[in-house]
Amino acid sequence: MNRRRKLPPLTALTAFEAAARLASFTRAANELGVTQAAVSRQIHLLEEQFGFPLFVRLHRKIELTGKGKTLSAAAGDAFDLIAGSVAEISREGPSDELTIAATVAFSHFWLLPRISEFSRQHPEINLRIVTQDNMPNIESGELDIAIRFGSGMWADGQAELLFDDEIFPICSPDYERTNARIVTPDDLTAHPLITNDVDDPTWIGWTEWLAAFSVKAPKKTLGFRCSFYTEAIYAALNGQGIALGWRRLVEDLLAQNRLVRVTDAAVKTRNAYFVILPKRRRHPEAAGLFLSWLKNESHLPSVATRISKTD
Repeated sequence: MNRRRKLPPLTALTAFEAAARLASFTRAANELGVTQAAVSRQIHLLEEQFGFPLFVRLHRKIELTGKGKTLSAAAGDAFDLIAGSVAEISREGPSDELTIAATVAFSHFWLLPRISEFSRQHPEINLRIVTQDNMPNIESGELDIAIRFGSGMWADGQAELLFDDEIFPICSPDYERTNARIVTPDDLTAHPLITNDVDDPTWIGWTEWLAAFSVKAPKKTLGFRCSFYTEAIYAALNGQGIALGWRRLVEDLLAQNRLVRVTDAAVKTRNAYFVILPKRRRHPEAAGLFLSWLKNESHLPSVATRISKTD
Protein backbone atom coordinates (compact mmCIF):
# COMPACT_ATOMS: atom_id res chain seq x y z
CA MET A 1 0.00 0.00 0.00
CA ASN A 2 1.14 3.53 -0.71
CA ARG A 3 2.85 4.90 2.42
CA ARG A 4 1.03 8.22 2.16
CA ARG A 5 -2.31 6.44 2.50
CA LYS A 6 -1.19 5.05 5.85
CA LEU A 7 -0.24 8.45 7.22
CA PRO A 8 -2.60 11.10 8.58
CA PRO A 9 -2.52 14.61 7.05
CA LEU A 10 0.74 16.34 7.99
CA THR A 11 -1.04 19.57 8.96
CA ALA A 12 -3.25 17.70 11.42
CA LEU A 13 -0.32 15.69 12.76
CA THR A 14 1.71 18.87 13.30
CA ALA A 15 -1.14 20.42 15.28
CA PHE A 16 -1.54 17.26 17.33
CA GLU A 17 2.19 16.99 18.11
CA ALA A 18 2.35 20.60 19.32
CA ALA A 19 -0.82 20.26 21.44
CA ALA A 20 0.39 16.99 22.97
CA ARG A 21 3.84 18.37 23.76
CA LEU A 22 2.54 21.64 25.20
CA ALA A 23 -0.58 20.11 26.82
CA SER A 24 -2.64 22.98 25.46
CA PHE A 25 -4.52 23.81 22.25
CA THR A 26 -3.94 27.51 22.94
CA ARG A 27 -0.17 27.21 23.39
CA ALA A 28 0.03 24.99 20.32
CA ALA A 29 -1.84 27.63 18.32
CA ASN A 30 0.58 30.34 19.51
CA GLU A 31 3.57 28.22 18.53
CA LEU A 32 2.15 27.40 15.10
CA GLY A 33 0.88 30.91 14.43
CA VAL A 34 -2.75 29.88 13.93
CA THR A 35 -5.95 30.18 15.93
CA GLN A 36 -6.94 27.88 18.76
CA ALA A 37 -9.99 26.91 16.75
CA ALA A 38 -7.78 25.82 13.84
CA VAL A 39 -5.74 23.53 16.10
CA SER A 40 -8.90 22.09 17.63
CA ARG A 41 -10.37 21.48 14.16
CA GLN A 42 -7.25 19.65 12.91
CA ILE A 43 -7.19 17.38 15.95
CA HIS A 44 -10.91 16.70 15.57
CA LEU A 45 -10.23 15.63 11.96
CA LEU A 46 -7.57 13.21 13.20
CA GLU A 47 -9.91 11.74 15.80
CA GLU A 48 -12.61 11.29 13.16
CA GLN A 49 -10.14 9.57 10.83
CA PHE A 50 -8.88 7.22 13.57
CA GLY A 51 -12.28 6.60 15.10
CA PHE A 52 -11.15 7.20 18.68
CA PRO A 53 -10.27 10.22 20.87
CA LEU A 54 -6.68 11.37 21.27
CA PHE A 55 -7.38 13.78 24.14
CA VAL A 56 -9.65 13.87 27.15
CA ARG A 57 -11.10 17.40 27.32
CA LEU A 58 -11.26 18.50 30.95
CA HIS A 59 -12.15 21.85 32.49
CA ARG A 60 -9.43 24.26 31.32
CA LYS A 61 -6.99 21.48 30.43
CA ILE A 62 -6.50 18.49 28.17
CA GLU A 63 -4.93 15.09 28.76
CA LEU A 64 -3.76 12.50 26.27
CA THR A 65 -5.60 9.20 26.08
CA GLY A 66 -3.58 5.98 26.01
CA LYS A 67 -3.61 5.90 22.21
CA GLY A 68 -2.89 9.61 22.17
CA LYS A 69 0.26 9.02 24.22
CA THR A 70 1.41 6.36 21.76
CA LEU A 71 0.89 8.66 18.78
CA SER A 72 2.51 11.59 20.61
CA ALA A 73 5.70 9.61 21.31
CA ALA A 74 5.92 8.44 17.69
CA ALA A 75 5.22 11.90 16.27
CA GLY A 76 7.75 13.55 18.58
CA ASP A 77 10.48 11.07 17.60
CA ALA A 78 9.70 11.47 13.91
CA PHE A 79 9.74 15.27 14.05
CA ASP A 80 13.01 15.24 16.05
CA LEU A 81 14.57 12.97 13.44
CA ILE A 82 13.46 15.22 10.60
CA ALA A 83 14.62 18.36 12.42
CA GLY A 84 18.00 16.77 13.13
CA SER A 85 18.47 15.70 9.52
CA VAL A 86 17.48 19.14 8.21
CA ALA A 87 19.89 20.83 10.64
CA GLU A 88 22.68 18.48 9.59
CA ILE A 89 22.32 18.96 5.85
CA SER A 90 21.75 22.71 6.07
CA ARG A 91 24.29 23.52 8.76
CA GLU A 92 26.33 26.56 7.84
CA GLY A 93 30.08 26.49 8.01
CA PRO A 94 32.57 23.72 7.38
CA SER A 95 31.57 20.08 7.79
CA ASP A 96 34.39 19.59 10.30
CA GLU A 97 32.74 21.87 12.89
CA LEU A 98 31.95 20.06 16.13
CA THR A 99 29.33 21.35 18.58
CA ILE A 100 29.76 20.18 22.19
CA ALA A 101 27.39 20.86 25.08
CA ALA A 102 28.22 20.70 28.78
CA THR A 103 27.04 22.27 32.01
CA VAL A 104 28.42 25.61 33.13
CA ALA A 105 30.48 24.07 35.94
CA PHE A 106 31.88 21.21 33.85
CA SER A 107 32.80 23.55 31.00
CA HIS A 108 34.38 26.12 33.31
CA PHE A 109 36.42 23.87 35.58
CA TRP A 110 37.16 20.73 33.52
CA LEU A 111 36.57 21.05 29.79
CA LEU A 112 37.87 24.51 28.89
CA PRO A 113 41.22 24.16 30.75
CA ARG A 114 41.91 21.00 28.70
CA ILE A 115 40.32 21.54 25.31
CA SER A 116 43.23 23.48 23.84
CA GLU A 117 45.13 20.19 23.76
CA PHE A 118 42.46 18.67 21.50
CA SER A 119 42.67 21.72 19.22
CA ARG A 120 46.44 21.35 19.11
CA GLN A 121 46.08 17.71 18.03
CA HIS A 122 43.29 18.44 15.54
CA PRO A 123 43.63 22.03 14.26
CA GLU A 124 41.38 21.18 11.29
CA ILE A 125 38.33 20.80 13.58
CA ASN A 126 36.43 23.94 14.52
CA LEU A 127 34.96 23.64 18.01
CA ARG A 128 31.79 25.27 19.27
CA ILE A 129 31.07 24.94 23.00
CA VAL A 130 27.46 25.29 24.16
CA THR A 131 27.44 25.97 27.89
CA GLN A 132 24.07 25.60 29.61
CA ASP A 133 22.65 23.56 32.46
CA ASN A 134 19.35 22.79 30.70
CA MET A 135 20.53 20.96 27.62
CA PRO A 136 18.43 20.63 24.47
CA ASN A 137 17.47 17.25 23.04
CA ILE A 138 20.58 15.94 21.31
CA GLU A 139 18.48 14.60 18.43
CA SER A 140 17.40 18.16 17.58
CA GLY A 141 20.45 18.55 15.34
CA GLU A 142 21.91 21.45 17.32
CA LEU A 143 24.54 19.30 19.06
CA ASP A 144 27.05 16.65 18.04
CA ILE A 145 28.10 15.64 21.58
CA ALA A 146 26.81 16.37 25.07
CA ILE A 147 28.49 15.73 28.41
CA ARG A 148 25.98 15.09 31.18
CA PHE A 149 25.95 14.00 34.80
CA GLY A 150 23.35 11.41 35.74
CA SER A 151 22.38 7.76 35.57
CA GLY A 152 23.28 7.30 31.92
CA MET A 153 19.64 6.61 31.01
CA TRP A 154 18.55 9.27 28.53
CA ALA A 155 16.00 8.61 25.82
CA ASP A 156 17.46 11.09 23.33
CA GLY A 157 20.94 9.61 22.92
CA GLN A 158 23.38 6.80 23.55
CA ALA A 159 25.54 7.25 26.64
CA GLU A 160 29.15 6.21 27.20
CA LEU A 161 30.66 6.40 30.68
CA LEU A 162 33.34 9.05 31.10
CA PHE A 163 34.05 8.93 34.85
CA ASP A 164 32.42 8.93 38.28
CA ASP A 165 33.05 11.45 41.05
CA GLU A 166 33.31 12.02 44.79
CA ILE A 167 32.44 15.01 46.94
CA PHE A 168 34.29 16.49 49.92
CA PRO A 169 34.52 19.84 51.78
CA ILE A 170 37.00 22.39 50.47
CA CYS A 171 38.16 25.88 51.45
CA SER A 172 40.95 28.32 50.73
CA PRO A 173 44.35 27.80 52.42
CA ASP A 174 43.90 31.13 54.26
CA TYR A 175 40.54 30.05 55.67
CA GLU A 176 42.05 26.77 56.88
CA ARG A 177 44.94 28.57 58.59
CA THR A 178 42.80 31.14 60.40
CA ASN A 179 39.97 28.93 61.64
CA ALA A 180 39.55 26.10 64.08
CA ARG A 181 40.75 22.73 62.82
CA ILE A 182 38.04 20.45 61.47
CA VAL A 183 38.43 16.82 62.49
CA THR A 184 35.02 15.23 61.84
CA PRO A 185 32.08 16.06 59.55
CA ASP A 186 30.16 17.18 62.65
CA ASP A 187 32.70 20.01 63.14
CA LEU A 188 31.60 21.52 59.82
CA THR A 189 28.27 22.72 61.20
CA ALA A 190 30.02 25.44 63.19
CA HIS A 191 31.49 26.98 60.03
CA PRO A 192 29.95 29.06 57.24
CA LEU A 193 28.85 26.57 54.59
CA ILE A 194 28.66 27.88 51.05
CA THR A 195 25.63 26.65 49.10
CA ASN A 196 24.27 27.08 45.60
CA ASP A 197 20.79 26.85 44.10
CA VAL A 198 20.15 23.77 41.99
CA ASP A 199 17.16 22.09 40.37
CA ASP A 200 18.98 18.85 39.52
CA PRO A 201 17.84 16.01 41.85
CA THR A 202 21.15 14.18 41.26
CA TRP A 203 23.12 17.06 42.79
CA ILE A 204 24.33 16.52 46.35
CA GLY A 205 24.13 19.49 48.72
CA TRP A 206 25.18 19.98 52.31
CA THR A 207 22.06 18.33 53.76
CA GLU A 208 22.64 15.12 51.80
CA TRP A 209 26.41 15.15 52.30
CA LEU A 210 26.21 15.58 56.09
CA ALA A 211 23.42 12.99 56.34
CA ALA A 212 25.83 10.42 54.85
CA PHE A 213 27.82 10.80 58.09
CA SER A 214 24.71 10.87 60.32
CA VAL A 215 25.09 14.62 60.87
CA LYS A 216 22.01 16.83 60.73
CA ALA A 217 22.51 20.05 58.84
CA PRO A 218 21.68 23.15 60.91
CA LYS A 219 18.40 24.85 60.01
CA LYS A 220 20.22 28.14 59.62
CA THR A 221 23.75 28.07 58.31
CA LEU A 222 26.21 30.92 58.07
CA GLY A 223 27.79 31.50 54.72
CA PHE A 224 27.08 32.45 51.15
CA ARG A 225 24.17 31.20 49.09
CA CYS A 226 24.99 31.40 45.39
CA SER A 227 22.97 30.93 42.24
CA PHE A 228 25.53 28.71 40.51
CA TYR A 229 28.19 26.19 41.53
CA THR A 230 30.87 28.28 39.83
CA GLU A 231 30.02 31.16 42.17
CA ALA A 232 30.19 28.84 45.20
CA ILE A 233 33.71 27.79 44.22
CA TYR A 234 34.85 31.39 43.78
CA ALA A 235 33.36 32.24 47.18
CA ALA A 236 35.48 29.44 48.67
CA LEU A 237 38.56 30.69 46.82
CA ASN A 238 37.97 34.11 48.39
CA GLY A 239 37.84 32.69 51.92
CA GLN A 240 34.08 33.06 52.46
CA GLY A 241 33.72 29.62 54.04
CA ILE A 242 33.56 25.96 53.12
CA ALA A 243 32.05 24.59 49.91
CA LEU A 244 31.47 21.08 48.65
CA GLY A 245 34.07 20.16 46.06
CA TRP A 246 33.26 17.73 43.28
CA ARG A 247 36.69 16.20 42.74
CA ARG A 248 36.57 16.14 38.95
CA LEU A 249 35.67 19.83 38.89
CA VAL A 250 38.12 21.14 41.49
CA GLU A 251 41.13 18.86 41.01
CA ASP A 252 43.12 21.53 39.16
CA LEU A 253 42.44 24.08 41.92
CA LEU A 254 43.55 21.54 44.53
CA ALA A 255 46.73 20.75 42.58
CA GLN A 256 47.49 24.49 42.41
CA ASN A 257 46.90 24.77 46.19
CA ARG A 258 44.28 27.44 45.59
CA LEU A 259 41.86 25.19 47.46
CA VAL A 260 42.48 22.53 50.09
CA ARG A 261 40.49 19.57 51.36
CA VAL A 262 39.09 20.17 54.82
CA THR A 263 38.79 16.51 55.85
CA ASP A 264 39.43 13.08 54.36
CA ALA A 265 35.69 12.36 54.51
CA ALA A 266 34.10 12.01 51.07
CA VAL A 267 30.88 10.80 49.52
CA LYS A 268 30.99 8.74 46.33
CA THR A 269 28.36 9.78 43.82
CA ARG A 270 25.83 7.21 42.63
CA ASN A 271 25.68 8.88 39.23
CA ALA A 272 28.51 9.66 36.85
CA TYR A 273 29.58 11.79 33.90
CA PHE A 274 28.61 10.44 30.49
CA VAL A 275 29.27 11.41 26.90
CA ILE A 276 26.02 11.45 24.90
CA LEU A 277 25.86 10.89 21.14
CA PRO A 278 22.74 11.02 18.95
CA LYS A 279 21.10 7.66 18.29
CA ARG A 280 19.43 8.45 14.99
CA ARG A 281 22.02 10.62 13.25
CA ARG A 282 25.30 9.72 11.65
CA HIS A 283 28.21 10.71 13.90
CA PRO A 284 30.76 12.93 12.14
CA GLU A 285 34.35 11.72 12.16
CA ALA A 286 35.25 14.68 14.39
CA ALA A 287 32.88 13.36 17.08
CA GLY A 288 34.76 10.05 17.17
CA LEU A 289 38.09 11.84 17.51
CA PHE A 290 36.75 14.03 20.31
CA LEU A 291 35.28 11.03 22.14
CA SER A 292 38.63 9.21 22.00
CA TRP A 293 40.41 12.31 23.29
CA LEU A 294 37.87 12.70 26.13
CA LYS A 295 38.32 9.11 27.27
CA ASN A 296 42.10 9.43 27.24
CA GLU A 297 42.01 12.81 29.02
CA SER A 298 39.71 11.47 31.73
CA HIS A 299 42.40 9.01 32.86
CA LEU A 300 45.23 11.56 32.99
CA PRO A 301 46.29 13.59 36.07
CA SER A 302 44.91 17.10 36.52
CA VAL A 303 46.11 19.81 34.16
CA ALA A 304 47.90 21.63 36.98
CA THR A 305 49.78 18.47 37.98
CA ARG A 306 50.94 17.86 34.43
CA ILE A 307 52.08 21.48 34.04
CA SER A 308 54.06 21.39 37.30
CA LYS A 309 55.85 18.22 36.22
CA THR A 310 57.00 19.84 32.99
CA ASP A 311 58.27 23.07 34.57
